[in-house]
Amino acid sequence: MIGMFAKRILLRRGGVCLLAAVGLLACGSSGSRPVPTNGSEGSDAGVAADWFVDQAADVGLDFIHFNGMSGKFYQPEIAAPGVGMFDYDNDGDLDVYLVQGDMLGDGVPTLPLPEGHALGDRLFRNDLDVQPGGVRTLRFTDVTEESGLSGARGYGMGVSAADYDNDGWLDLYLTRFGPNQMFRNQGDGTFVDVSVETGTAHPAWAIPASFFDYDRDGWLDLFVGNYMNYTLATHSPCYFRAGPLDYCPPAVSPAEPNLLYRNNGDGTFIDVTEAAGLGGEFGPALGSATADYNNDGWLDLFVANDQQENQLWVNQQDGTFRNMALLWGTALGAAGEAKADMGVDAGDFDNDGDEDLFVTELTGQGSTLYVNDGMGLFEDQSARLGVRGPSLPHTGFGAGWLDFDNDGWLDMIAVNGFVTQRLDVMGSDEPFSMDAQNQLFRNLDGTAFDDVTDRAGQVFELSEVSRGAALGDIDNDGDADVLIGNDAGPVRLLINNLGNQNHWLGLRVVSADGKRVIVGSRVEVVLAGGVTLWRHARADGSYASANDSRILVGLGSVTDVERVRVKWPDGQTEEWTDLNVDQYHTLMKGSGHRYGS
Repeated sequence: MIGMFAKRILLRRGGVCLLAAVGLLACGSSGSRPVPTNGSEGSDAGVAADWFVDQAADVGLDFIHFNGMSGKFYQPEIAAPGVGMFDYDNDGDLDVYLVQGDMLGDGVPTLPLPEGHALGDRLFRNDLDVQPGGVRTLRFTDVTEESGLSGARGYGMGVSAADYDNDGWLDLYLTRFGPNQMFRNQGDGTFVDVSVETGTAHPAWAIPASFFDYDRDGWLDLFVGNYMNYTLATHSPCYFRAGPLDYCPPAVSPAEPNLLYRNNGDGTFIDVTEAAGLGGEFGPALGSATADYNNDGWLDLFVANDQQENQLWVNQQDGTFRNMALLWGTALGAAGEAKADMGVDAGDFDNDGDEDLFVTELTGQGSTLYVNDGMGLFEDQSARLGVRGPSLPHTGFGAGWLDFDNDGWLDMIAVNGFVTQRLDVMGSDEPFSMDAQNQLFRNLDGTAFDDVTDRAGQVFELSEVSRGAALGDIDNDGDADVLIGNDAGPVRLLINNLGNQNHWLGLRVVSADGKRVIVGSRVEVVLAGGVTLWRHARADGSYASANDSRILVGLGSVTDVERVRVKWPDGQTEEWTDLNVDQYHTLMKGSGHRYGS
């Protein structure tokens, strides 16, 4: 059993405050590109030896994933799990949702069942305790049974968290190998299964899911990415080149069409896949990321597919989408080949005011960095920026933009694990030989990336079969932490010990009634001297995982923020001033200065 004792973490700076004043985000991309740094790139003098430390066991995250493998090499065994960071009880800190597998077929399990727990997903409540002076104790309590989520059973893939019914409480959508499940948060610490009532219990094998308000009506719609048209009954064996059984490539089974649900605003959804234009083009979907890729004020959708062309669904502002991936440069790799795309995240790594794409891929292909020109046209600059080479030996899944050192430039994390057996290490003591090391890339002022994995801490020396990765400030100390789901292995919680050495600004952008975070909002942070940083509120991206919807902006040595502008998904823009750094602020729609008026 994993230990349950808590770990004490010293907070250098930070606090939480509420502010009912909002500022608009300008939608142009003409702001200054240079951003402040702390002047210590490459030195890190005075910083703890381990930038990240795994504290999952220390803080009570007692969980080991079970993939149900029995020697039959069923495809779902290598696809999960996703993980989630979300504040289900509205107490200001991030709770944890962990997706569990199940036994596949009637074989004998190769790996033992997790000791001490029945199979099923788990919800852990964050009981963060902060004392005067900044000393804090991070600990988690398993509340699965009392929350009503013991009904979250079946073979789990991913998790998405959002407030679909606008009641101020985050709900859960769970993708499955089998019918998906929607759980409504009842606001009293419990959830109820509303999969059938909402019309979202589709039986296909789904992996990614993204909530986003594509029609700007104030209600979150739902995209569900389906993978293969595959069942245990239709499974056929595949073989490694050397002869033994192994897992099949995606081409063995046909792709399954994706789904787009429009929120009716009454607790139900309607399938608008065909009407919205998404029905005719699809692939084996593994990742999805929503953002305004062409800066027209409407949310778009990128879908990462496994060894088939990706889709970039551009919002036509009339309830329909058009796939612009091939024309805009995101369908294929730099050499014109369809790549095995797994995880994806959208973020502005070069601080030029538009959303770029980071995509993890198969061994020998290298991860892809699609750089946006501001109008939605992308160029694969992975090799030039130093991403392609270091990622070539790895198969990446979870992908994320995070400013781990809070210097104002978005860095990257890729969590890795192979999809075919490593015959050099496979044996009776290594029946699931797909392990690999995860990677951390540091952004060098938007000009290149440095693989700093060997400097990031002992946790990056581990070799595991990593899949989902969720990003968020789980201890509320002002820097980004990472939750990692391992296939047939223990969960990892990587606590950041580096970021809060620099200054930061935390933002929670919410509705006029203060109840719900408005995902899809774009934020422009203007610093002294006119330096500008752009971020957006999102909960999707990575791989089958739910991220912190708060916005965390690294400021380096800067201590003065001139203004913050928020561009809401409905096109309105508001502005705030006088925001103190090293704090979280809540920006309420309608309470700030109307920008441009």
